[in-house]
Amino acid sequence: MCGVGFLHAPALEPAEQCRRIKAGMNALQHRGPDGEGVQSVDGAVLGHRRLSIIDLAGSPQPMASTDGRYHLTYNGEIYNYRELRRQLADHWAFRSDGDTEVLLAGLVLHGAAFLHRMEGMWGFCFWDASEGRLLAARDRMGKKPLFYTQWGDVFAAASELSALEQIAPDADWSEDLDSTADYFRYGFTLPGWTFYRGIREIPPGHFLEWHSGDHTPSVRQWWTLKVGGWSGSISHARDQIANTFNEAVDRRLVADVEVGAFLSGGVDSSLVCASASQRHGGALKSFTIAFSDPRYDESGYAASVAGALGTDHHCQEFPGWDLQTLTALVLGHVGQPFADPSLLPTGLVSQVAAEYVKVALSGDGGDELFCGYERYHARTLLRWYTSLPATARRGVGRVIRSLPEPMTHHSRSLLKKAHLFQDVVDRHGAETPYIANHLFPPAHARRLFPQLQDHGHKPPPFERAACADDLLELMYADALVYLPQDILVKVDRTSMAHSLEVRCPFLDSHLVEMAFSVPATWHRRGMKGKQLLRAALGSTIPPSIWERRKQGFGVPIHEWFRSDLGAHLSDLLSTCDAPVESAGFDAYLRDHRSGKRDHGFRLWNVYNYLLWKSNGARPRS
Repeated sequence: MCGVGFLHAPALEPAEQCRRIKAGMNALQHRGPDGEGVQSVDGAVLGHRRLSIIDLAGSPQPMASTDGRYHLTYNGEIYNYRELRRQLADHWAFRSDGDTEVLLAGLVLHGAAFLHRMEGMWGFCFWDASEGRLLAARDRMGKKPLFYTQWGDVFAAASELSALEQIAPDADWSEDLDSTADYFRYGFTLPGWTFYRGIREIPPGHFLEWHSGDHTPSVRQWWTLKVGGWSGSISHARDQIANTFNEAVDRRLVADVEVGAFLSGGVDSSLVCASASQRHGGALKSFTIAFSDPRYDESGYAASVAGALGTDHHCQEFPGWDLQTLTALVLGHVGQPFADPSLLPTGLVSQVAAEYVKVALSGDGGDELFCGYERYHARTLLRWYTSLPATARRGVGRVIRSLPEPMTHHSRSLLKKAHLFQDVVDRHGAETPYIANHLFPPAHARRLFPQLQDHGHKPPPFERAACADDLLELMYADALVYLPQDILVKVDRTSMAHSLEVRCPFLDSHLVEMAFSVPATWHRRGMKGKQLLRAALGSTIPPSIWERRKQGFGVPIHEWFRSDLGAHLSDLLSTCDAPVESAGFDAYLRDHRSGKRDHGFRLWNVYNYLLWKSNGARPRS
């Protein structure tokens, strides 16, 4: 895993271009502490920071073809690189043993078509010096980031926004109010966009082509997640999922360094640890976080699974909210507002794992692929609820809202679930068609963000077949929007902040496509999700893990806003110039502190935005 940078700026002296790339690579040192490379060629400069995982002594980057025409800077892992190397060997004389040269050879010989043959995660820049042509691309699910900016004959790209700001400080870094509006709707920017008007990201499953003579980049989709098409039986699907999952774990254990795993005690991470433990030489190292508040603590479940699997288990208690850590992660590593509070414990578990291993497996993607989220339960319930008379629904809503909302995790309170379900009911119209969960009910959004009501980017198009069923629509949108824009951003930035590579077996392309090829009804029975996954892999982990209440990586932000964090938010609301109605959020904060409503996630959303605004509304290196 690594960090990359690219700059083509003919008006700059070569020495200044190299200085900017070096500054960008210094901003990415955490992504690649094992090595650095800068290569200047025919008006372009490529930069690279390396975290050595495969071919530790070889495969330096940027890497050039023997004739000096083609140049590659690459961040990621190609898990089937050995197979691809054999396919290319008749047409390429390999000089190294890693996956970097396999990618270089494949792109030289086959161009963008080679992407379809690759299994893994990546973000790369491939420069044809003779033609003055750039090819840049991201993996199917968006596990590895790649941001870019272009104006005139200038083009720049980097793995993180903080590095791109060093490479292209004269780009348009002003606030994009359409992305601001999207952030207050969903908690993140939509695929392809950032908080900055002149800065874009290559969306997952897309590649970019840019020619120094044309000046306008072309971004095209090279992979589409198809829905349906399975013609076999459910038992055949069960066996296929088991085999594909285990093969995905096998591929992600390939490394020249030790591989460990995150273990929360939930279904997905437990399945990954179970499969990896069977295939790992010696005891697999596993890592988790404990919370002092028992309402959020899952460490006991993790310890139980670790004991059953025989892993070498490591646990550390989460100390709580810390402004310095949050600022470093949001402003430095994410580089823009980010509303998922589990960023903090994910950063801590990454820090713990990095003390022992360079690579960790995770269970990310299991909920989106196999219908595991609580919101899928809510949508099932909503189908029945909307059939009730309108007067009955209004009466139920009034009763629920008249009761104080518990300040606890939803897995431990039926009343809390009732409040959250009423939120779903209130937002249902605004969320149709579904792109992602809305954080604010429509009436609240109009009052809190009046300047942003006509703003927002156009959501990405979905396969028509995915919209034929409302539950399938949620799963599909979550896989293509929520997963890459929230979950994978969180995991990539926090893990790479500690020079740790995280690999996700559930996001193997064969498993992703398999999960969406079968009927959605096979994944859910009544209010129970992950039915097909359990049929395939249920016996590999203790039954108690399947039967426990789903919790997720919850964080007690409701308590934080009743103490110092609430005071800090109040200060920001009174001093920061922003397109939000501070009086409305002051009322939110009062209701929250009084225990009337749990507005923790909404307050966290605006807090992170104001934190960014108060620090100059730019990434921090």
